[in-house]
Amino acid sequence: QECSKKQKNDDTQSTSVDALSSNDGFEEKNEFHTLANAKILLSDCLACDNCMTSEEGARVFQQNQKELFRILNLNKKCDTSKHKVLAVSICPQSLPYFAAKFNLSVNDAAKRLCGFLKSLGVHYVFDTTIAADFSILESQREFVQRYQRRNQEEHALPMFASACPGWIRYAERVLTNLVTSHICTAKSPQQIMGSLVKGYFARQQNLSPDKIFHVIVAPCYDKKLEALREDFYTALYNSQEVDCVLTSGEIVQIMEQKNVSMKDVTEVAVDSLFDEIKEGDVVRHDGKRSDGYLEHIFKHAAKELFGMDVKEITYKALKNKDFQEVTLEKDGETVLRFAAAYGFRNIQNMVLKLKKGKFLYHFVEVLACPGGCLNGKGQAQTEDGKPDKALLTQMEEMYAAIPVRLPETNLHVQKMYQDWLEGVDSKKVQETLHTQYSAVNQTASNLDIKW
Repeated sequence: QECSKKQKNDDTQSTSVDALSSNDGFEEKNEFHTLANAKILLSDCLACDNCMTSEEGARVFQQNQKELFRILNLNKKCDTSKHKVLAVSICPQSLPYFAAKFNLSVNDAAKRLCGFLKSLGVHYVFDTTIAADFSILESQREFVQRYQRRNQEEHALPMFASACPGWIRYAERVLTNLVTSHICTAKSPQQIMGSLVKGYFARQQNLSPDKIFHVIVAPCYDKKLEALREDFYTALYNSQEVDCVLTSGEIVQIMEQKNVSMKDVTEVAVDSLFDEIKEGDVVRHDGKRSDGYLEHIFKHAAKELFGMDVKEITYKALKNKDFQEVTLEKDGETVLRFAAAYGFRNIQNMVLKLKKGKFLYHFVEVLACPGGCLNGKGQAQTEDGKPDKALLTQMEEMYAAIPVRLPETNLHVQKMYQDWLEGVDSKKVQETLHTQYSAVNQTASNLDIKW
């Protein structure tokens, strides 16, 4: 069986699948009944029948706007015992999309998006940047530890980034433990945000996790798959860390259905996880189109392992603009060699070299989408499913202009390590901020997938 992605290039028109409503048999008319079902674009997403079971498919397709409105309508009913606290967390790579689409600044887009969501009945709107702080810090520590163990452990290096669910799905379903053992165990920002909202925030609000309905707004559809992972489910509360993922484009669909423009929405400051504090201006991490794992880990490793302060990183493009490398030299010797590999063509080449034993890199930031997270298929597409290159260029310029904040400088993060996670090296840190990735046994029909 050939993988359906094998022959596709970046501009191949997407196949679309109508999402199933989780309420298909429920015909109650309400103010949201005219909403269209979500569309799942499969061109560069692994959410296809080659890598996904029918049960997973049904659950993914239930994650659409109707699921959000099911909770909103539930909260309007008199039986308060069934009410949910509705929290929405927004990925920073989604904000330039809203800013570019509605000709706003990124800060204005964040506040107006918050205002729109709260006008629907959402109680809290968060920014996931703090979750990325935790993810990057844990990834940095793990890389240094792996580097120090490289001569004792066969699979210590290279280390692959774990933030992209498309890459993780491919690695677990198609590749072997030869590859999955190299994947960083730090959770992605999305799933750490799930732990923060249903762990830390729930405790602060004296709420049971199952009383919170947590929605993520993200650039890509693979995030829907990630939210369903069994390791992100708490049996005690019958609760996923993330209940529903909506793409940036699906949020715009809601606006269009309600005939609302973001320019007409009242600005509301984004909420913080900490008491009544509100978030300030939007910040991001180093990195041109993503959360910047490569840059942060590279600078941290240079300092921790070799005592070198790296201020600026120089990328060297190799076969294409989506495969670049960064090196660190000391005393005429290359001591660190990192790479960024975006898109499945580059991922395939990378894995092939690993299997042949010709892999030179210590760390690779792997992202399924060509162009990185800003080019997620849930936001950077034209109506016919092709990449909107003009919009993407505008988004990249806006994202690059957002001020950078180092994860180490976030005082809230440092305080939470001590007060909530019981210290940087605690067992609770491992349980809360890390997971394990391993090859998944496929059904008989999927055992011979070829790339």
